[in-house]
Amino acid sequence: MDTSVSALVKKYLSRLGSEESEFERLQRLEEETRAKIKGFDPTDRLSREQLYERRR
Repeated sequence: MDTSVSALVKKYLSRLGSEESEFERLQRLEEETRAKIKGFDPTDRLSREQLYERRR
C-alpha cells in the first residue's frame, strides 16, 4: 500500500472529484421525488371560495 503524502493527496483528490456536488445531490433528490409523485394535476385546484366552504 502506497502511503506517501503524494499518494494520499492524489487518492483524496480523486475521490473528492468523483463525488457529486451538493447541487447535483439536491437535483437528483428532486428528480427522484418528482418521479414518485403520481396522479397530481396542478390544474385541479379549488378556488379560494371553495377552499373556505370546505373548512366550514
